[in-house]
Amino acid sequence: MQRRAALGIGLLLAGAAGAIVAIAQDDLPTFKIDTREVDLYVSVSDQDGKPISGLSKSAFKVFENGVEQPIKAFNQTDVPVSVGIVIDNSGSMRDKRANVNAASLALVKASNPYDEVFIIGFNDNAYMDQEFTSDTKLLEAALDKTETRGGTAMRDAIHLALDYMKGLCTTCVAKGAKRDKKVILVITDGNDNTSDETLEQLVRETRESGVLIYAIGLLDEEVPGEARAAKRALKSLAEASGGLDYYPKNLAEVEKITPQVAKEIRSQYLVAYSPLNAALDGTYRKIDVKLTGVKGRPRYRNGYYATSEAQGNLKAASAAPATSAPAAPAQPPAKSK
Repeated sequence: MQRRAALGIGLLLAGAAGAIVAIAQDDLPTFKIDTREVDLYVSVSDQDGKPISGLSKSAFKVFENGVEQPIKAFNQTDVPVSVGIVIDNSGSMRDKRANVNAASLALVKASNPYDEVFIIGFNDNAYMDQEFTSDTKLLEAALDKTETRGGTAMRDAIHLALDYMKGLCTTCVAKGAKRDKKVILVITDGNDNTSDETLEQLVRETRESGVLIYAIGLLDEEVPGEARAAKRALKSLAEASGGLDYYPKNLAEVEKITPQVAKEIRSQYLVAYSPLNAALDGTYRKIDVKLTGVKGRPRYRNGYYATSEAQGNLKAASAAPATSAPAAPAQPPAKSK
């Protein structure tokens, strides 16, 4: 069985071209893949914003820096996903947490039963509330135990979530995401005011990770400067990743958004290609996806950096068990209602 191991930016790369080499780890077959591939998760909607399903491979054309690329793999399948929920726990969120908790659980319950989910909270600092699990009761308990206080370290929290996905959390039990497809949902009510990570650093890291970022901004328009800065940050991260940003007018709308996010995640197209320019020269590669023979609007990750640093990440990723689909138990994990 052959498996595409997810590289940070959705690239799979190894050293020189050659055959697929089997290696052993924990008595499970694993593979090192001597190829390089970019995975795009593409959402297609009509003029009313409704998703368009059932498109064929021939409906898609992919361009990198203006040059059309050969599509190597294509499908539209509801696959298990690694999901991170990153929640603002600053003092201003005190009266909003009940709705936010309900919306977070709505996302979990509307997702694939084989998804794995973790929760990160943030105020002055970012911290892990619940590592990867499929147990809704554990997730609910993690949401309920939070205490709102302090400032807003949103960028540091997203950085922690991306590191945890990659298995770089040295104090965590789980060593990285098990699913090829990865998603982060961010819920915040204000502009970042305490992070060490800059927005420019985080946008680049997001592009390199291949993780889809969806954001819900509960912004206070009575402070227009802060609201504009927060919206700029959320929109930049969502657009760089191929996700979406939402700005509900009231708390009641929040619980309607997360099931929409879950539905989109489960109906995206996977369009994968091997870049004709295989050089790892650190340059930014702009991606464009165009539709042929169908009226619709595609949304996708808009580029990546071809960095040599990715080689080390591949070695770690390619040591994961090789399967044609994510490993799943015989029965879906139980979820509380």
